[in-house]
Amino acid sequence: MDEVGNSIRDSFVGFAVQAGRISGGVHVHAASPVGWPHRVGVVPPLADCRQLRSADTELASQSSGCLVLTGLGGVGKTQLAAALAHRVWSQREVDLVVWVTATSRTSVVASYAQAIGDITGGADPDQDQAADRFLAWLEATDRRWLVVLDDLTDPADLHRLWPPTSGRTVVTTRREDHALTAGRLVVRVCLFSPSESLQYLEAKLSSAQLSSAADLAYDLGHLPLALSQAAAYILDRDLTCADYRTRLAERRLTDLVPEPSARPDDYRNAVTETWSLSIELADRLRPEGLAGSLLRIAALLDPNGIPARLFTTPVVLNYLGPEPVHPDDARDALRCLHRLSLATLDEATDTLRVHNLLQRVVREQTNDLAVPAGIAADALMDLWSEAARDERILLANTAALQESAGSTLWSADGADVGVLFVAGASLGGSRQDAAAAAYFERLHATAVDQVGPNHHITLDARHQGAFWQGVAGDPAGAAVLLAELADLQRQILGPDHPNVLHSRAQLAQCAGEAGDTVAAASELDRIVEDGTRIFGAEDAFVLNLRYLLAHWQGKSTDPVSAWQELVADYLRVQGPDSRMTIVARWQLTNCLAERGDMADAVAMLEELLLDMLRVLGPDHPETLTVRRSLVTWREQAGGGFDATELRTLSSDADRLLGSDHPFTLELRWDVATRQILDGDLLNAVEVFQGLLNDHVQVYGDGHPNAAAVREILAVLQKRAT
Repeated sequence: MDEVGNSIRDSFVGFAVQAGRISGGVHVHAASPVGWPHRVGVVPPLADCRQLRSADTELASQSSGCLVLTGLGGVGKTQLAAALAHRVWSQREVDLVVWVTATSRTSVVASYAQAIGDITGGADPDQDQAADRFLAWLEATDRRWLVVLDDLTDPADLHRLWPPTSGRTVVTTRREDHALTAGRLVVRVCLFSPSESLQYLEAKLSSAQLSSAADLAYDLGHLPLALSQAAAYILDRDLTCADYRTRLAERRLTDLVPEPSARPDDYRNAVTETWSLSIELADRLRPEGLAGSLLRIAALLDPNGIPARLFTTPVVLNYLGPEPVHPDDARDALRCLHRLSLATLDEATDTLRVHNLLQRVVREQTNDLAVPAGIAADALMDLWSEAARDERILLANTAALQESAGSTLWSADGADVGVLFVAGASLGGSRQDAAAAAYFERLHATAVDQVGPNHHITLDARHQGAFWQGVAGDPAGAAVLLAELADLQRQILGPDHPNVLHSRAQLAQCAGEAGDTVAAASELDRIVEDGTRIFGAEDAFVLNLRYLLAHWQGKSTDPVSAWQELVADYLRVQGPDSRMTIVARWQLTNCLAERGDMADAVAMLEELLLDMLRVLGPDHPETLTVRRSLVTWREQAGGGFDATELRTLSSDADRLLGSDHPFTLELRWDVATRQILDGDLLNAVEVFQGLLNDHVQVYGDGHPNAAAVREILAVLQKRAT
């Protein structure tokens, strides 16, 4: 059919639809139908130096049906749709392009009404009726068409307004509701890759302005909108990327965007405005008023992954309303953030990810960060008491909280910094002694700045730093620090304060670590006497002092009886589930093994393992340590070697602690050594090669552990050939 025939047919279809749906008299305006091809609405211009992206290919491959472009505000969804519209128009692949700003149902209906009025030359005063006529025309026509529904805010606005599948429809939205995505092709538009970000800045800026360009792209989280506005700001003020980074660190985001009249690439809103609208909408979704509160907590934590169950801890649920919120409602609010592309809720790992720049927007728009910072700290404390598998993610989130909250975390006289001490202790608990010492040295310096040199928190951080310095192999240096600390504590707290006794006990520890076990035991004996006088024989602190005393007494005498007595007291005073009871029982079994009573040691350790599985759980690092000892001790007791258990244990450690954790490396060493004993040299070589790489990465090339692995590997390689 020729163009004239098509125009007549299109007008007839429009008129027939109208006549079939209106009772009574029909009045059609006398305007003429449009010529073809035709556009309705204003297609945004393409951004300057726009990058070709993988989503462009997916859009180009669509010949019919509906494609939904979803993602965080500012990732470039509208630009992708505009690029498609410009291309199909310029290459005459369609006869009709309709660009609809879909921020409301009224806007969609008005655009549909304009389109059918243009096509048929017959305007209809009833816009809802005209929209129906347009959808019917799309269904019936032979013409090729593209409808773009840009920035869809609420999927309900398209109820009975979805174009048919006979042509091409593209929707851009931040929403990911099931009602929107079900049965439709969904493309989740991502951030720029680092190389795409750099290519964009190189295209926009002069070579003289590119200093620190890659770092700037990282700071801005590779968000296309943020990069575009940063480039415009840099060009307008003749800055460099390094200059912009300096301003970014010192100023608010609202101070670093171009004025509305100078915004580049036809972006309607700045970064802050783009996301503020989404946050408001998320808060209006059911359960109302929760999403924004959860986002204020998430804005203080690690953008790369926050444990989702943090948001269902009691302290967070109490924070969300005058009455505690149900955990299901909190989870639903997280889903609201996900549906609005303000966060990504990863069901597989049960973590929430939030863009770092969005976090900053939320922090800058929050009048008082002290409350959400305190809630985040308390929630992290709740999670620290759980399974060890989350140690790394908790460390990352605690570090992020410390950086983002800054002095705010100390505003309640240090009441919210307990989580910082737990994080440091976890480093030592995972055998990263030097890292723990360095961590507490930094924490001590921060505490001096925040609460003063004589505050109890400052003194506690100083004590922890000295303790881990001694554990890391420098007892002499730790002793100097502890002696100074004990003198200061006596002046501030008095000689009978438990912290003074604690520092004295650590000094005795240092003496023992330096080789003077008699002096260590003698001083600890005096400290136990003082503690018993002040607090009583059954006080938990005194029992722990006796624990240290038993340890150093055992270096020169038979310790079994001392440990047996202490275990009995722990069981009587604190019960079998106390962690110190478990640790004391562990020490007693070690004493039996060192004395050669392997059968008794194995029997006692098997009982202890059952209690640890019940109390601490199978994933706790100390449970893994006991399992490792059982493998060795059973063999020494004549029960044979359980190679299967060793391999399982190694796999569990890798899964729970990570492949580069010191304990995991030790277990891999055990497995490789057993392969050597079994004559499996080729596999042993492969394992030791991997061990060498990991030891160098974890400890450094010159570390004794790396040197030992390298030496064994060299011998194995000679024998294997």
